[in-house]
Amino acid sequence: MKPIKTMTLISCLVLVSSMYPVMLNSQDLIENPDLDKKVKIFLAEQSGRWNDLNVPDSDGKLLYDLILKGRYNSALEIGTSTGYSGIYIAWALSKTGGKLITIEIDEERHKTALENFRKAGLSEYIDARLADAHSLVKELKGPFDFVFSDADKGWLKNYFIDIDPKLIVGGCYTTHNISRRNYLQSYLEYIESLSNYESTLNTNGAGMLISYKRAAK
Repeated sequence: MKPIKTMTLISCLVLVSSMYPVMLNSQDLIENPDLDKKVKIFLAEQSGRWNDLNVPDSDGKLLYDLILKGRYNSALEIGTSTGYSGIYIAWALSKTGGKLITIEIDEERHKTALENFRKAGLSEYIDARLADAHSLVKELKGPFDFVFSDADKGWLKNYFIDIDPKLIVGGCYTTHNISRRNYLQSYLEYIESLSNYESTLNTNGAGMLISYKRAAK
């Protein structure tokens, strides 16, 4: 009987050890009910008012969910616009203990984004840069574990090539407005050809290419 008892104990230990990381992951998010309430009120007040190159609501929620699922905490956004996507990203980062660097070239959009970040209560989680992403992306040191690329579409591949060495293995690179039927199809095919990335195209919103870095090369 002793061998059977030993094996039963080992089986139980294996089961517990397999469950334990899940238990940790379910508890490691930072809770801030007051901030959650402030962000939700701000988003509700601004509902239907977002334009000027911002993402649709479904894509904002998708970015939020991806960050929480991956427990990412070092994010880069290329193309702030007036801050709608940045609010969802920073809101998620407030729960993972992270911070967002976001880049916008247009001064008026940048100023509006800063005000929106302030009203949403998320300024402390955001480093908003007024700059030309063509040059700044090259200069950023990283490392990053989450990237949202939503700036000038003719430069998407360049942004990716500049950021790829700074994106950690296990990180997530997302690209907006991607479709198999528009002029960005060649970019999609390029990303899908990379053997060290696993990519899927989410078409629920405006087209979000989600690419996970599985290996360095």
